[in-house]
Amino acid sequence: MSFNDYIQAAKLGKKDYQSKLMQGKSPTLEVLDDILHTKKNYHEVSLGLVEIPLEQIVGTKTTGRSNSFSSNFMPILDSDSEFATKWIHLCISQQEEGIKDPIKAYEYMNKFYVLEGNKRVSVLKYFDAVSIAGEVIRILPKKTDDLDIKIYYEYVDFYELSKINYLYFSKSGCFEKLQTLVGKNADEKWSSDDKMNFRSLFQSFKTDYTNLGGDSLKHITCGDAFLAFVELYGYNELLTKDSIELNELISLNYKEFELMSENEVELRLTASTKKASVLSKLLPTNNRTLKAAFIYEKTSASSSWTYSHELGRLHIEEAFPEEVSTTFYDNVNAFNIDETIEDAIDDDCDVIFTTSPTFSQASLKAAIAHPKTTILNCSLHDPHSSMRTYYSRMHEAKFIMGAVAGAMTENNVIGYIADYPIYGTIANINAFALGVKMTNPRANIYLMWSCLKDLDIEEQLKKVHPDIVSDKNLSVPEAGTRYYGLYKVFADGIWNLAIPVYHWGRFYEQLIRAILDGTWKSDDTKSAKAINYWWGMAENAIDIISSPWLPEGTKRLIELLAKTIRSGDFNPFSGVIYSQDKTIRNGENQTLSPDDIITMDWLSDNIIGEIPVIDELEENAKPVAIQQGLNK
Repeated sequence: MSFNDYIQAAKLGKKDYQSKLMQGKSPTLEVLDDILHTKKNYHEVSLGLVEIPLEQIVGTKTTGRSNSFSSNFMPILDSDSEFATKWIHLCISQQEEGIKDPIKAYEYMNKFYVLEGNKRVSVLKYFDAVSIAGEVIRILPKKTDDLDIKIYYEYVDFYELSKINYLYFSKSGCFEKLQTLVGKNADEKWSSDDKMNFRSLFQSFKTDYTNLGGDSLKHITCGDAFLAFVELYGYNELLTKDSIELNELISLNYKEFELMSENEVELRLTASTKKASVLSKLLPTNNRTLKAAFIYEKTSASSSWTYSHELGRLHIEEAFPEEVSTTFYDNVNAFNIDETIEDAIDDDCDVIFTTSPTFSQASLKAAIAHPKTTILNCSLHDPHSSMRTYYSRMHEAKFIMGAVAGAMTENNVIGYIADYPIYGTIANINAFALGVKMTNPRANIYLMWSCLKDLDIEEQLKKVHPDIVSDKNLSVPEAGTRYYGLYKVFADGIWNLAIPVYHWGRFYEQLIRAILDGTWKSDDTKSAKAINYWWGMAENAIDIISSPWLPEGTKRLIELLAKTIRSGDFNPFSGVIYSQDKTIRNGENQTLSPDDIITMDWLSDNIIGEIPVIDELEENAKPVAIQQGLNK
């Protein structure tokens, strides 16, 4: 019987060998010595006895036996060779009592290369075993800024805490995020129970993910998909699920994993111009009123952000008095967002707008579970096909505000108060700074963050003594304050110069109109992409209200800049741009791409200040910064 096993294994080996040749790839095992021959400045660390995942064993340490196997570790030598005889004896041992002797191997960049025990590995791979014990020496490369090296050293740090070597990521920061998601402090080691529970959950996920075709997905690892899955449903919650429940959730999420693989996000920079089809107009409708729910993190009386969205909801009621009814839920937080969305669905809401980036994960989870309900989250750069997102290009208005600030400052000291270091915010800050530079290259912007713990903004302003300040975009009527927008500071008060305005009503009107006239569904295809709406001044999603007492030249400048930005003739992020470290971020005849604008993590060279790290933020600011931020 074992002889037949060798014949079958050799067939698998020769098939793989031929396939690799046809693809122009090496048909035999990788050789670590060949790889290290081109490397410099590495050193060895003994890991002792390690349980090595067989799928991560990819080659041999030396050339020796590398040509006895195909690249899948199946044998390719004749069945009457001495090699085949030894392989068959090991096969018998595995069938009768199991192979127990550990191998010797080297680990480099989370791949393993066998020094002694190649045939043991081959036999166990043939029988689809999961792992083999081995004495392992790690090869540590020199630390560099190369992404692969950075990820590997993050893995090394994670391994020291968890001893887990069977999952890997394609992006930086994921091992640290996983440590947090499982409830561990940054430097906390894992107990035996921790490792056992994690392995059980991950292996269950991996089995279902692979059965669905996950191995064929490009550009992501199983670890990437698992991390997104855990982030969405919660680690402790997933531990309570049985295999059937897990399988159902993984199946529901597979479309999201496919999207992660394709990394295909359609950023809608303009409102749709599609017309409803003639057929949809001729078909009868049930004339049922569309019901839209708006979910707010705070109340419109306590939050200018919520207040601006509430104005948008009221606009919808005026724009669609017969076709649309609305309801809202406020004071919603991380503890009741799931329940609130379910309440809105139970209340027969057809469309749900969740108006905070902190609600992104809960919104996605509900969208996956309730595909017949349209759910949109107000956030930026979220790549999901089950849920669309929307946001405004506020940086267009901020550029104009900066131009006004540069023109109106007398002491060349301008203060900028920012809220959260999340996608879009850095673009707002830099656009403002570029606007200042256009009208006053001598002025500096002093950046302050209202979300930092143990920091008094008023004290900071007193130290810097700016005569122009860019503050929060809007206030609520109940606050009774004029400290918002762009204002000039005097000894006895302030003068409001200009205010950037979110027109969420126009945003919501166009989205709901697309749902009502049938053009919304035309975007839903079997190969659905992530759709992010990111509208600006051209779509009337953003505007500026300026003081009528501004100098005539400044008012004309505002009108000119607004007109050219609306027409697309000018982009704030065009031309030469320098960051604080004097790096050229954009060339003379270039314009930054939308993705570069959204994800920028640097500051303009006329800004004094820095982007805070997560640990510097107040506790209530951390969730949104982790979910939608730069994760610095």
